[in-house]
Amino acid sequence: MINVDRVYQEVLTLANKEQRGYITPQEFNILANQAQMDIFEQYFYDLNQFLRAPGNDTVHADVVNILEEKIGVFETTQNLATPGGVGALNNLQRFYRLSTVRDENIIYERITKREARLFQRAPLATPTNLRPAYIVEGVNNTLRLFGRTPAQINVDYIREPMPANWTYIVVESKALYNNNAVDRQHFQLHPSEENELVLKILALAGFTMKDPELYQIAAGEDLKNIQQEKQ
Repeated sequence: MINVDRVYQEVLTLANKEQRGYITPQEFNILANQAQMDIFEQYFYDLNQFLRAPGNDTVHADVVNILEEKIGVFETTQNLATPGGVGALNNLQRFYRLSTVRDENIIYERITKREARLFQRAPLATPTNLRPAYIVEGVNNTLRLFGRTPAQINVDYIREPMPANWTYIVVESKALYNNNAVDRQHFQLHPSEENELVLKILALAGFTMKDPELYQIAAGEDLKNIQQEKQ
């Protein structure tokens, strides 16, 4: 978790260092959530890249282990209604990416739609109650079960981070942080991402404020950090 007020104050300090302008709470919340999602989605591209490269035996220095630890924060399990063996993954809370489909101790195998069609011509290979399978289809992420079709299923999946929200009250025309607001939400990224988060928000702020210098400075620092991490 990363404190949303600390990030906002860092962004304000850096943006105002050369009198570049004030970033309102509303602007900050919009930019902050775009930056958070950019970092979150990059985890999966980086993991795919580093899985193809040789690792090392040092857990704390192995990039794959580090990325899996960051992604692990967002792993969750939820029951999904599957009447007639069909359920909508988008009904899961903040669904992003599917991990495992299971019923009790039985794990479903993911198959393609082509394989599902072929099973109709090969009865011996058709999924069974003890060897079930599933496909995901359509823009609505429809889950379709084969061989075992309970009324509900257990789904392990990766969820999106909750939208960060810097909450405030207005005192004498000035926005003051309200830590007690019920809708206050800190960033849910790994604490190590704080510096990159600040830089990404600054780069986005420079773009929206039409300040190319601020954008270039922040984007340049962010690129430098990324290159260092991937060396």
